[in-house]
Amino acid sequence: MRGRAVSWGGNRLANPGRFLNIFRGRDWRIWLGAIISVLWIAGGIGYVSHVSAADPDLSFSLGTVGNFLEGAFAPLAFLWLVLGLFIQQRELANNTAAIRRTSEQSEKQTQAIAATEMNARQETFFKIAEGVKGQLGGISGMLLISGLGPIGSGRYTREQMDHHFSQAAMGDYGVFARMFVSMDYSDEGGLKELFYGTEIRRKHTHNFRHTFERLLRLARNCDVDGIIEDSLKQGAFGLLYVRMLEYSLDESGERQAGA
Repeated sequence: MRGRAVSWGGNRLANPGRFLNIFRGRDWRIWLGAIISVLWIAGGIGYVSHVSAADPDLSFSLGTVGNFLEGAFAPLAFLWLVLGLFIQQRELANNTAAIRRTSEQSEKQTQAIAATEMNARQETFFKIAEGVKGQLGGISGMLLISGLGPIGSGRYTREQMDHHFSQAAMGDYGVFARMFVSMDYSDEGGLKELFYGTEIRRKHTHNFRHTFERLLRLARNCDVDGIIEDSLKQGAFGLLYVRMLEYSLDESGERQAGA
């Protein structure tokens, strides 16, 4: 038994950190209150012993003892009341900090969810935009054939148009749009004539404008900063769209200002 006791005591002495953790886990106000309470009670006991030793014949009635205990423990009660208020205030502060951290975490999670949703919408947009660009390339190619191909002014031969359509089929959808915005077509009456000179050209132009505007609306729904929309407007299709607006005609045949 003695060996076990010594061994147990040795293990406790070998782990002084366990006692330090106990002290660290308590509010210093509790330890202060406990120390003051012990000293106060010890002082009270010493006072009673001193009075009893000084006058052994002194007798204490129940009323006297009650008054003494009331007076002796009233300061301790007030002390623990004050300490309890401070401890409660600290707990409230800790709870407030925990609520604030929880709120911050919730806000971060909300932002992360919103960012994930926005990324998903952008990925969906780029997939849709790839198909729409192919459609715009086809429309602009048909418009170019109508005005400049063999059935139009004849500036481009059938072999040249076939070559450009092969480029578009390989992914260069903006080849026809670049041809419209990078060359001078004054001999054919200018871009106004190429866009709106005949019924079929007007149909192709309106179809192109309508399709590109739908693409812009999709871009606005998934691009908070407007970067995607700006890149569309500054690309070959966007420049061609602006030219079409510049030469658009109202019902009276007067030129409208483009957006």
